[in-house]
Amino acid sequence: MDKRAKKRIQGLRTKIATLRKRLFGAREQADDPGEEQRVLDEIAKCEADIEELKKA
Repeated sequence: MDKRAKKRIQGLRTKIATLRKRLFGAREQADDPGEEQRVLDEIAKCEADIEELKKA
């Protein structure tokens, strides 16, 4: 794994942490019923990107 991939993984992990906070907020205050699913989908996409970068 090269330096660029490691930096990208680190950025994705930071984004996942932020998304988890948004997910908690969306669950606490259910103003938009679709927001929770959108955040979950985005977290899954980031995790898939991390796995793809680890394989390369």
